[in-house]
Amino acid sequence: MLRSIHSGAAYWFCTAVIIACLLIGPPAAAQQPQRVALVIGNSAYVHANPLPNPVNDAKDIADALKASGFEVLLGLDLDKRGVDLKLRDFARMLAGAEAGVFFYAGHGIQVAGRNYLIPIDAQLQSERDTDFEAVGLDFILKQMEMDREGKTSIVFLDACRDNPLARNLARSMGTRSASVGQGLAQMQAGVGTFIAYSTQPGNVAIDGNGDNSPFAAALVKSIKESERNLTAVMVDVRRQVLAATNGKQVPWDHSALTGDFYFGVSHAAGNPPRSVSGEPKQEVEAMQERVKRLEEQLKNRPDAQQTANAIRLEQLKERIRQIVEANRADQQRIFDTYRQSGATNDPKGRMQVNQEVGSIQMRMVRRGQEQKTLQEEIAKLEADAGVTPQ
Repeated sequence: MLRSIHSGAAYWFCTAVIIACLLIGPPAAAQQPQRVALVIGNSAYVHANPLPNPVNDAKDIADALKASGFEVLLGLDLDKRGVDLKLRDFARMLAGAEAGVFFYAGHGIQVAGRNYLIPIDAQLQSERDTDFEAVGLDFILKQMEMDREGKTSIVFLDACRDNPLARNLARSMGTRSASVGQGLAQMQAGVGTFIAYSTQPGNVAIDGNGDNSPFAAALVKSIKESERNLTAVMVDVRRQVLAATNGKQVPWDHSALTGDFYFGVSHAAGNPPRSVSGEPKQEVEAMQERVKRLEEQLKNRPDAQQTANAIRLEQLKERIRQIVEANRADQQRIFDTYRQSGATNDPKGRMQVNQEVGSIQMRMVRRGQEQKTLQEEIAKLEADAGVTPQ
């Protein structure tokens, strides 16, 4: 009799536990994070001079991403096995994530048009060693894009430093040494992927004199500006790096994103920035609105000084219009250049495409610098007219 009572109690206890689990749902730890990141900083190279900043860069980027709601894997001074293990963990996290970010600071190399990231224990004594001792960037992109249609993948590469391992490899390759390029090669991104380089393809980035590289310092600062989308963030990063390096280093990016991306948690959930409705305003649009307000004010002031200001304002208005048209035309040229070149595997062909796109982007960067001068002139006219900028 007692055995029967105990059996019945056990049955109802188990049933209650099962019902409770169904009502409560899976534990929080089992829920897949929606925004994940892998951040790697390699400084302590065994077979090359150590780099001063990558570990600091990685730590600061990781902190900024955590503050923006990312679950972050951080790897510092990783050997080849360490990089592989972090990438495997990252790939598993990506499976259920809406957005994935990969940041790398350290040595990188391009060989025959392919980019490789270099762990701290790599020696690279021959071309064969790249596949065994380095990590192909195309492999990382494959992991980020695999089975993630409609998701966002973002890559930041601060890996274009002066690299003695690349020089040693080039010497070992003899007549094929030309296939070891300076800096990194520009890559084609899959749909939904954004790739940013610390400097233009084929160029070498600057380590910087402080605790961070110029690129990482600007990126950390800009990630925290949650009111702006990724495109606006990269424009700001480019300007900061240009200023910090006296124009020697120009951050580059290639985007195949299909929508806006914000680092801010509230925006990631689909909420627009508080200060705007709909699409975020670009700086050119903001300038156009300031010109329009100033124009209305000057119409009601017929004195000679304000007439002169009105004439200058009209000139500024025309120059802003020209910048808008020129940028629109250049964006179309970049699209047409990539479309016409297709997915060429010829290193010379890729280099020519990169040079063509590079010259177009340089024009756009110079126009961005000119916009700052135009903003200063508008501010002076506003001060003369007693107009308070909104």
